[in-house]
Amino acid sequence: MKVKIVNKSPFSLPEYQTKLSAGLDLRAVLEEGIRLAPLERKLVATGLYIELPPGFEAQIRPRSGMAFKQGITVLNSPGTIDADYRGELKVLLVNLSNQEVTIEHGDRVAQMVIAKHEKIEWVEGEALTETKRGEGGYGSTGKN
Repeated sequence: MKVKIVNKSPFSLPEYQTKLSAGLDLRAVLEEGIRLAPLERKLVATGLYIELPPGFEAQIRPRSGMAFKQGITVLNSPGTIDADYRGELKVLLVNLSNQEVTIEHGDRVAQMVIAKHEKIEWVEGEALTETKRGEGGYGSTGKN
């Protein structure tokens, strides 16, 4: 699939890191490094603007290494970029560690996955089809 992109960052376009990667790494575009105190959140610019085809979204997700090693994650994960959005891609980061973390210009701060989605049409009814699970919610299918 071809996706139109405007790159106002000083970095090359996001790339898949391996042949089978689902996500493309997004880099922070900063005038200077930003510090994130424990539980602090900040919006980080990427310098990227995209035009997705109808029926697709971009999902902004945490990078597993950053989450594991530094406690930095994407707060509204996955963040959704709709096909009709034309603004700059920004990443809402939060520091879940108990130490201050610095994000530097050019750091890979999130990954973007492009996903197809469907539109639904509601069909109103009086009841739903019975299932074995029924109304069993969180944890209702077992311990593991």
